[in-house]
Amino acid sequence: MKISFQQSRIKWVLFAVGFIVIILFLVQLNSIVSALQKEEQRKVKLWATSVVRKAELVAKTEEFFDRVTDEEKTKLQQFITAHKKLMTLPLDSEINNIYNQYITELKNIPVIITDDQNQIQIYQNIIIPPEKEFVDSSGIFKSFLYNDPLEYETYGMKFRLYYMESEIYSNLRKVLNDFIESFLTEVTQNSVFVPVIITDSNRTDIIAYGNIDKNLISKQNLQTTIEQMENANTPIPIVLPGNQNAVIFYEKSSFVRRLQYYPIVYLGIVLLFGFGVFLLFRTMKRSEQDTIWVSMSKETAHQLGTPISSLNAWIACLAQDEKNKEICNELEKDVNRLTTITQRFSKIGSNPVLERQNIVSLIEETTNYLANRMSKNVKFDMRLPKTPVYTCLNRHLFEWTLENICKNAIDAMSGVGIITLELGCEDRKLYLDITDTGKGIAKRDFKKIFQPGFTTKSRGWGLGLSLAKRIIKDYHRGRIFVKESQQNKGTTFRIVLKKA
Repeated sequence: MKISFQQSRIKWVLFAVGFIVIILFLVQLNSIVSALQKEEQRKVKLWATSVVRKAELVAKTEEFFDRVTDEEKTKLQQFITAHKKLMTLPLDSEINNIYNQYITELKNIPVIITDDQNQIQIYQNIIIPPEKEFVDSSGIFKSFLYNDPLEYETYGMKFRLYYMESEIYSNLRKVLNDFIESFLTEVTQNSVFVPVIITDSNRTDIIAYGNIDKNLISKQNLQTTIEQMENANTPIPIVLPGNQNAVIFYEKSSFVRRLQYYPIVYLGIVLLFGFGVFLLFRTMKRSEQDTIWVSMSKETAHQLGTPISSLNAWIACLAQDEKNKEICNELEKDVNRLTTITQRFSKIGSNPVLERQNIVSLIEETTNYLANRMSKNVKFDMRLPKTPVYTCLNRHLFEWTLENICKNAIDAMSGVGIITLELGCEDRKLYLDITDTGKGIAKRDFKKIFQPGFTTKSRGWGLGLSLAKRIIKDYHRGRIFVKESQQNKGTTFRIVLKKA
């Protein structure tokens, strides 16, 4: 039975169509992923540009804050100068009134002037509470100790000027701190979920980070992570408040990184699913074939039973005449052979009993029977050990296997040639090599010849080697395969079994 060429062609056409559909889907999917990647890259570039602009704005705000600070310090120096002048000028002088007016009009900076014993001489823009808890051990309000006092001397007297930040200055400081904090938060916890690390200019100390696993920024892994980010995207240099140079490192979001591998994962799932479907259908097909074979084998055994019984009766009748004794002996051998074949077919589909057998004698008996009934142009070259070699076999099924292989060899040699049977042992295994001098087998068909229905004969069924493989592999837990083959030189089959 040959495999239909038309069925094979339809199978390959369907496979090609399915493959093209999968490829087109993957191409389309890859196009969508690429578009998403480009969209994220565009957003990342916008985000990076925004980071640079906001960093510049923070720097400008810091610069403005520094100017305000310098202006307040200048006013304090002017306040000290005015105080010195008031100490040296007559109380009723016109200039004294001018300096006094300047001091009194400086209402935005809280100040306290003490002598060298910290006794308060002048205070302005502050209400001094009587509670002691607001005063430290030196007698000065604790809130004034955040800034170092300005010391000066006039008329041999030493004074200290304690001051607090003005309300405007304090508000600006708060705004600036909030601005810096929100800037760093916005950079690290960005809306595009990009992993970000902000380091100093030396790339050793982390200022801030976001959307990244903490293990990746540990001391052991920080430099490796930074290098990977730098290879992915060009770092962004920025200037933080206080003229602190910093560098922003970033890479693709985890979403896009996962999307990159999605087509590969999808293809793997499709291939795995396809392979599973293939195995399922092959198993179903094999199960169906097994059911057919078992049914056919048992029906064949059943049908052979009746004529064999009849033949035995006829042999018994013929044996009553001494003239028919030789003929009856030969007929009895053939009927016994038919009985053996019937037993073989009856065992298909059931679990045969394996018994410890001498495989050497079994091979000799099988080949002797074949040699007596085959062409005299076929020679058997027996290379068997002289001592018994034991293994667990079902005699009827193993004989069937040998017969199938030898008959195939005779057909391959066109009835003329040599069949060599060589038995060898190694460790706990034995090897039986069956070699013919026939036309050989193409290497591409080494595995196909064991498939049910595959044959190169015009009148073959393609079941002999398939049954042989089933008997050796499924029933005897062994192996059968083509060891080697050369065109027009011959083929060697090898059977591997366990020693008993």
